[in-house]
Amino acid sequence: MISLNYRDSRPIYEQIKEGLKRLIVTGAMAPGEKLPSVRTLATQLSINPNTIQRSYNELESEGYIYSVPGKGSFAAERNPNEGRRAELKESLKALAAELKFLGVSEEELFALIRQVPEQGDTTKEAQP
Repeated sequence: MISLNYRDSRPIYEQIKEGLKRLIVTGAMAPGEKLPSVRTLATQLSINPNTIQRSYNELESEGYIYSVPGKGSFAAERNPNEGRRAELKESLKALAAELKFLGVSEEELFALIRQVPEQGDTTKEAQP
């Protein structure tokens, strides 16, 4: 499910957040699917439950999961909140501008975007 790299410069909570986000975005976790409880995931990964809770809180604030008191946390529907979408679009613009500066053509940029698999489509793999 999620693997941690202790040599990674990113904090553990960010690695967990990105791992869960990847599962949700790729469709490996269906909308409405229950995430492991904080305690369960903390036990599986042998880390502090507060670290898991921080990851869950950030994912919820970004719109990737939602919590139901007494029931747990669940993968959200496909549309994260508008603020996160705008933030990601700005990041993409900045990345595209840098790639163009480095000589990557518009055709290459579009080809890269077309290589991104649709949510839940495991037949297409993104190529480097």
